[in-house]
Amino acid sequence: MSLDLNLLVSLNALLQERSVTRAALRLGLSQPTLSTALARLRRHYGDDLLTRVGNSYELTPLAVRLSERTAQALALADRVFQTGPGFDPAHAEHQFTLVGTDAHLALFGRTLTGLMREVAPGVRVHFQHLTSQIVRRAQEDLRNVDGILLPQGLLATVPAIDLYEDRWVCVLSSNSPRPTTPAELAARPWVMPYNAPGYALPPLNWLRARGMEPLLELTSESFLTVPHLVAGTDRVGVVPERAARLFPDGAGTVIIDLPFEAGPLVESLWWHPLHEREPAHMWLRNIASEAGQLVAAR
Repeated sequence: MSLDLNLLVSLNALLQERSVTRAALRLGLSQPTLSTALARLRRHYGDDLLTRVGNSYELTPLAVRLSERTAQALALADRVFQTGPGFDPAHAEHQFTLVGTDAHLALFGRTLTGLMREVAPGVRVHFQHLTSQIVRRAQEDLRNVDGILLPQGLLATVPAIDLYEDRWVCVLSSNSPRPTTPAELAARPWVMPYNAPGYALPPLNWLRARGMEPLLELTSESFLTVPHLVAGTDRVGVVPERAARLFPDGAGTVIIDLPFEAGPLVESLWWHPLHEREPAHMWLRNIASEAGQLVAAR
């Protein structure tokens, strides 16, 4: 091969920074070195990758496609070199990447990292924000992270452990009428977190299955912003109860039970089968289970 893995690092920096100068600074290399790398990459792909537009550079269509794949390839390569015959948490220098909602981070993430600090001071956790796009392609994205926090019932062909149970509740303005029937709830404008094609929160699915289609006036990728979007309006929001407990007392909202049973909500940690026998990942799952038990006990 005319290429080596060092070029993958250069390619990633060039695509992220869209500048030879900034990529060189990011990697601690000279600008001529990065210019040489870019020339080799251009010959290999038969594409400019970076094209000048005015005083800046833009990615070519091929470079746009490469940008995501390059980051994934580096993440996989990093996993290869982090893998060892065992895992000693007390002395390990390691980073795990987990994907979850803002509510997961505030509840589970805080508990998990508290436990880790006691037994694994060199272990770090990087939390990525869950988006509707990640929900749609979760089984693919699991190749690049250590786990995704999602309720049971969303994925079918990858392993998971249950962390803690929760339930769906309704959030509305403190001066707004309380809906007492499913039809009254469906008639109100909704704030809907994590609404994506092919996936909707179970309360919305429950109504749709009975011929009721609420007006999704606002969609977001956050549970903890719901009270700000509901207060002082006639909107309603549906969130996990544990997330609702995090809302500030002066938010101007109230939390009530749904006027129907939306079904169980079991928050779980999902991972790719590639990680099944990794000692570091096995330790992560054990301490994640312990953190889930602590959250459940609150």
